[in-house]
Amino acid sequence: MTEWEKAQKGYLYDANYDKEIVEARTRCADLCYEFNNLRPSDTEKQQELLKKILGKMEGTPVITAPFYCDYGINTSVGRNFYTNHNVTILDCTKVTFGDNVFIAPNCVFSTAGHAIDSEQRGRGLEIALPITVGDNVWIGANVSVLPGVTIGSNTIIGAGSVVNKDIPEGVIAVGNPCKVMRKITEEDKKKYPIFEG
Repeated sequence: MTEWEKAQKGYLYDANYDKEIVEARTRCADLCYEFNNLRPSDTEKQQELLKKILGKMEGTPVITAPFYCDYGINTSVGRNFYTNHNVTILDCTKVTFGDNVFIAPNCVFSTAGHAIDSEQRGRGLEIALPITVGDNVWIGANVSVLPGVTIGSNTIIGAGSVVNKDIPEGVIAVGNPCKVMRKITEEDKKKYPIFEG
C-alpha cells in the first residue's frame, strides 16, 4: 500500500519524506501561488486555476486570495461556495463542503494530525481524518476545524471557535472547544431589520 493510500484509509503515513506525497503537495502549492498572485479582477483565470486545484467544484466558487491548500484533489466544494481572505485547507484526505457555505477570514480546515508518539512523529508520520461541512453553513472568522469533524447543514460556527467534535444541523455553536449554544429558530428571521420600500 502506498503512503497516499494509507492516508486515505486513515492509517499513519509518511507525510514528510514520501516522494509522491511531497510532489503532490508541491504541485498544489505552485497552483495556489499562481492563484494568489492574480489580479482580483481576473476572475476567469481564477476559475481556471481553481479547476486545477480543487478535486471537485460545483458552479463558480468565490475564493478570496490568499488561499492555501495542501493537495487540492481531496477538496470538494458545492454551489455558491465563498471564502474570505486567508483560508487554509489541509486536505490530506477528503474535505467536503456542501452548497451555500460561507467562510469568514483566517479559517483553517485541517484533516492532518501528527503522531502522538514522539518517535513516530520524528519519522514524519501523520494521520488524516476527513472533514464534512453540510449545506447552508456559515463559519465565522478565525475558526479551526480539526480532523474527523462533521458540521451539519444550516449551522453557524461562531468566530474564534475550535471545532474538535461533530456539530449537529440547525444550531449556533461557538467556543474553544466549540459547543452548541442554541438551535436556530423562526424568530431568527426577525433578528435584523429588513428594508421594505
